[in-house]
Amino acid sequence: MKAKFFIMLWGVLILNTSCSIEPKKIEYGSDACHYCKMTIVDQQHAAEIVTKKGKAFKYDAIECMMNDMEDKDFNEIGLFLVTDYVTPENLVDATKATYLISKHIQSPMGANLSAFEEQSKVQEFVKDDEDKVFTWEELQKYFYNK
Repeated sequence: MKAKFFIMLWGVLILNTSCSIEPKKIEYGSDACHYCKMTIVDQQHAAEIVTKKGKAFKYDAIECMMNDMEDKDFNEIGLFLVTDYVTPENLVDATKATYLISKHIQSPMGANLSAFEEQSKVQEFVKDDEDKVFTWEELQKYFYNK
């Protein structure tokens, strides 16, 4: 009887942990971008999405994540994550981040798109009138013309 109980408990634990909606660690230098297949090496521009079923997709650049999501249902996504340019060890909520497109900060795929957890930090990196600052909603419009 105890054996059946432990087997059932083990099964429930496996099901609960296998579908958890949480960030997965990006292994820089070995993980490949889900969109372009390049090895993810630039810690300041990486991104990740996690579906509501717990599957993680990792990207070498924010623009790869945005391009990959163009034809996908945003309602199936549990988390949109980007690395904070100032503290790249932090994956932050992409929907709350502020974005900068600037030729002065090159990203891996050439869109020169960076994310900042704190809006106040963005202004430190704006260098000229050509630099563009976006919210998450504005970034979606920029990429998808919605």
